[in-house]
Amino acid sequence: MEPQTPSGEGDHAAAAVPAAIGALQQRARAAGITLRAPPPEPTTCCGRGCSGCVWESYDNAVDYWCEQAEEALRKLGDVSPPV
Repeated sequence: MEPQTPSGEGDHAAAAVPAAIGALQQRARAAGITLRAPPPEPTTCCGRGCSGCVWESYDNAVDYWCEQAEEALRKLGDVSPPV
């Protein structure tokens, strides 16, 4: 079964998340800071499009992680464009 995001976009949209996380981690390494670990991908999705799907929680957690990473980079003066 193809992993689904809350919008049902599948692998294409899911592939963008690790790329965005990787880009932020690379910027952090270049700036000499360590970020906390990003949230792990869910492993318990049943694929039935449930209200309150584990992917919704994951998307929210990733959004928050990215916001915090961007803030940490801004505080250190990294002015690279956001991912």
